[in-house]
Amino acid sequence: MFNRKNAILAHKPSPLRQRSVRHYGLAALVGVPLFGVVAAFGIAPNTQVDQAPVHTVIRSLNLPETMVVDQGSEEFWREERFERGDTVAGLLARLHVHDSEAINYLRNAKEARSLYQLKPGKTVQAKTTIEGDLLALRYVESDSELVVIEKGAAEFTTKRLALELESRLLVETGAIASSLFAATDAADLPDSVAIQLADIFSGDVDFHKDLRKGDRFTVVYEALYHHGEPVKIGRIHAAEFLNGDDVYRAIYFEDERGNGGYYTPEGKNSRKSFLRSPLEFSRISSGFSKGRFHPVLQSWRAHKGIDYAAPAGTNIRATADGRVAFAGRQGGYGNVIMLEHENSYTTVYGHLSRFAKDVSAGAKVEQGQVIGYVGSTGLATGPHLHYEFRVGGEERDPLRMTIPEAHPITPSTRAAFDQIAGPLLQRLTLLRETTVASLE
Repeated sequence: MFNRKNAILAHKPSPLRQRSVRHYGLAALVGVPLFGVVAAFGIAPNTQVDQAPVHTVIRSLNLPETMVVDQGSEEFWREERFERGDTVAGLLARLHVHDSEAINYLRNAKEARSLYQLKPGKTVQAKTTIEGDLLALRYVESDSELVVIEKGAAEFTTKRLALELESRLLVETGAIASSLFAATDAADLPDSVAIQLADIFSGDVDFHKDLRKGDRFTVVYEALYHHGEPVKIGRIHAAEFLNGDDVYRAIYFEDERGNGGYYTPEGKNSRKSFLRSPLEFSRISSGFSKGRFHPVLQSWRAHKGIDYAAPAGTNIRATADGRVAFAGRQGGYGNVIMLEHENSYTTVYGHLSRFAKDVSAGAKVEQGQVIGYVGSTGLATGPHLHYEFRVGGEERDPLRMTIPEAHPITPSTRAAFDQIAGPLLQRLTLLRETTVASLE
């Protein structure tokens, strides 16, 4: 410290200070102030200074009031993430909540029980006093609700508020090494995005047998955030899938009536009238055949459908828009659903363990809607789905049929579609070219 002080004292004055000194020296020599005002200051010779009258002056000064801080009135917001293997007690301790009344309420109030059901990764915020009394607690309970627990005059209260969500478009790409789900996991994509991706291109790519190592995908999808925290994964807005030498692209577009779907850049409908498979992921255990040895009947007979092996309870999807013609139990099919579609098409779903809610005769269903669950009812040795595809009442092999296309973009909506598709296609192209360049 002293060395630094000596250095400062010994420091050579800056040019600006030197000029100031010279100016004042010149003024003293000339006897005229620099600003041109003439004034005389001094003491006359032989003046007796010690005889000058001395007056004591006492004056009250208005000083600002000293602010006294009440330590108990200070409030703090803290935020912690609920970790895997965490407990509510441990979380509250990290949030500096040391309030027995609050802890008792959180433990016993039915309205606050969702705090004990939080999944790892969820964020909890707490407002406390400096002593650790809880004033407020808030966390996201679901995709659409924020739970707010507050201390009132007499007791704690819990209320649920609608989340204010911010939409962001995220872009990601990946390569197939073994399966689509393994590739999306490696790319850190949510499962819901992988499922959407498979649905979008299910009419062009059979994800059971068409995938090749090195196939690539790129997606532009929506994620919804609350105060910077991801809450919900939305819809894929654009996607690209490179399957061998074939390139498939799809853009989501919604017309003025609210009807939405995926279309190619040329305006063709990306989806076919029928999905290739009624199950998202499974394997074919028995194909369409004119002669097959039936494992239950122990005899040779035609197998006029496709059997998909899958665990009991697996979701079964309607392969096309249609109407439920029958939903119930019928002979060797066990629990079966029969759907009627346009142009004399019928699809059959057999051996179900149970039916989805609101699926009954006469009900309308949409393509991709879950209508039932895999089981082993009827003539079945294990859980699987028996799927039939009929045209005019005659069974056809759905794997060999040319699936008809759905309706394309209309001329009246073409301009609106191009306006939406242009920026999304640029994102797909940019990310693909950037990825290829980085690999090279």
